[in-house]
Amino acid sequence: MTKTLLWIAISILAVYALIPGIMIRMFGYRAFKRGSRQNDLALTFDDGPDEVYTGRLLDMLQKHNVKATFFVVGKNAETHPELILRMHKEGHTIGIHNYVHHTNWLLLPQQVRRQIEQTAEVVRRITGNAPIYYRPPWGIINVFDFMTLRKFRLILWSRIVGDWRKNNDKAKLKRKLIKRLKGGEVIVLHDSGETFGAYRHAPEQMLQALDEYLQEVKGKGYSFVTIDEMFRNSQAKTEENGVGSRMFIFLFMQWEKLFHLLFKVKKVDPENPILQ
Repeated sequence: MTKTLLWIAISILAVYALIPGIMIRMFGYRAFKRGSRQNDLALTFDDGPDEVYTGRLLDMLQKHNVKATFFVVGKNAETHPELILRMHKEGHTIGIHNYVHHTNWLLLPQQVRRQIEQTAEVVRRITGNAPIYYRPPWGIINVFDFMTLRKFRLILWSRIVGDWRKNNDKAKLKRKLIKRLKGGEVIVLHDSGETFGAYRHAPEQMLQALDEYLQEVKGKGYSFVTIDEMFRNSQAKTEENGVGSRMFIFLFMQWEKLFHLLFKVKKVDPENPILQ
């Protein structure tokens, strides 16, 4: 009996969280994390807006004439609507990072949906435009998150430098950002240090490194674009990732059907094959 319960628990965990994570991180299934144009780079910022650092970040981007993408926490956006409006007016793209910064692994499907829709409504009220891009906190999803892709586009990243850590000073961060620089990269940084596990003053170090990085990289002929632009310009379709990826996805779908049969899961959305 104990072994059976353990097997059931492992099966549920695999279908609910682990396998979907592998699908998007390794194979890019229904997720965008890299562009195809060799001179384009996309700067993305998570966890804001922050009353101390986001305004300074916007000033810096304006100074360098750089457009970026902000994945905002809905609660923070509601608290600082003036920063959201400024992002919008200055030509940056605004995406969703949940209403509060909680991992989707610990949320029920209806809670995830509410987090996303609530944040989208906050941004729409402030800017007049509803966001269409979504990045889950820590890049963690569960199988039900694929439902959101009918209305939103899942965005991950190809470069992460740990800018939320205390021991990453300006020199280290700049070195990590410059290292093996390639066009098409989606770079994730953080304009708030209030998130669980982050160093409160980490954005100060990030801003110092970013100022030098922008000047140096633009001098090498790279352009910074929003996720909107990169996604439109990219000729690489993340759903078409070769025979190996399609085989993995096919096997996952078969495993999911077996899971539904064993545990008598009812259809949630007949039009969405990932949720049969």
